[in-house]
Amino acid sequence: MSQPTVVSEYEADVIVSGLSHPADDVVEVTLAHADGSPLPPWTPGAHIDLMLADGLVRQYSLCSSPAEPTSYRVAVLRTPDSRGGSAQVHELAQGQTIRIRGPRNNFPLVTSPRYVFIAGGIGITPMLPMIEEADAAGAEWQLHYGGRTRASMAYLDVVEKYADRVSVVPQDQAGLLDIGGILGAPDPRTLVYCCGPEPLLTVVEQQAAAWPSGALHLERFAAKEIERDGEDGSFELVLQRTGISVTVPADKTVFDTMRDAGVPVLGSCLEGICGTCETGVLEGEVDHRDSVLDPDEQEAHDCMMVCVSRAKGPRLVLDA
Repeated sequence: MSQPTVVSEYEADVIVSGLSHPADDVVEVTLAHADGSPLPPWTPGAHIDLMLADGLVRQYSLCSSPAEPTSYRVAVLRTPDSRGGSAQVHELAQGQTIRIRGPRNNFPLVTSPRYVFIAGGIGITPMLPMIEEADAAGAEWQLHYGGRTRASMAYLDVVEKYADRVSVVPQDQAGLLDIGGILGAPDPRTLVYCCGPEPLLTVVEQQAAAWPSGALHLERFAAKEIERDGEDGSFELVLQRTGISVTVPADKTVFDTMRDAGVPVLGSCLEGICGTCETGVLEGEVDHRDSVLDPDEQEAHDCMMVCVSRAKGPRLVLDA
């Protein structure tokens, strides 16, 4: 089912009510309203935008519990190749005000009798509330958690309480996660959730190719590489609800074309990874270039991420 264009989301100033360091180069930030009032509810897999200085907007998974209504927690790895986001988060101070937007969820936990969770490094963050929910529901589950060293792996004290349901694999002691062994036997009763760096996701995608369609759920930190056939061309864009028809030039995105036409549409990452700009498609075939929709969702051609995706044909009609 296509989704209408989102033109507004919850956005507010909150304060940094807590700071801690659950692993080397990882800072956990607790956010709350100054008056302690509730924040919008959320579900496991959700993330929020942190609206930082110099116009930077970064998305971070919520790693607290949805049962905590008055605070959000995110954990952020300081990366050497940071474009400024993680460095700014690591410089936040207790009591500082920061603006947030969301939450939104492109990585929801689908009900299942059994789960395999695979986390690489800071990819453990969305898994924490997922494990809490799966455990409370009485589902069977296993967590396979890899990282460079134990000291670099956040929340070991949380996950290791689950004992034999959790396999912790520090690379310096035990090598890489054995994805072939973990996913070697496809199980139609099991859903696989994975979050981590791109090399891990690539291996997981390859090993899960034999699993039933819809079994694998991924969340990426960065946009995946998209192979393109030839050069981009222009196409007609019809915005059904606003009654506007415009041409999207070869060198301009659908998102920018909509904005230039005066049509309100939210955007955040502008790289096809956060899902903020998801827009319903009424007619036309989409050249999907996002890292949010799974293959089945892309094949349906009923929604698109307008910040990166384009039309495959000469005309595209959106629910906007």
